[in-house]
Amino acid sequence: MLRDHDAVATIAVKDLGVARKFYEGTLGLEVETAEEMEVFTLESGGSRIFVYESQYAGTNQATAATWVVEEDVQQVARALKAKGVAFEHYDFPNCELRGDVHVMSDVKAAWFKDPDGNILSIVNG
Repeated sequence: MLRDHDAVATIAVKDLGVARKFYEGTLGLEVETAEEMEVFTLESGGSRIFVYESQYAGTNQATAATWVVEEDVQQVARALKAKGVAFEHYDFPNCELRGDVHVMSDVKAAWFKDPDGNILSIVNG
């Protein structure tokens, strides 16, 4: 029923101004719409990210959004780190941590948080 329809990442934040500064300024995304005071939509590749204000922001303990990058994950991580992004380090089985990048066979991934503590990631394509 839904397989032919696009999905949208939905991220709750406490302060839209702080979130917009992070997603636009730090991550380099573009705000597509900001029709209401309590929501905005970001464009990311061919996808959308819906950001809204909520008292429950940052309570999700799992990854909220992942970007599949064609570039080297280590290169993207270094660029984000240069903009002030701090990376998370996890202890996964059969995983080697190289700098901020987790390497699991052919999969390379790195995790970081937005200002509200929402977990975001980049992974090789």
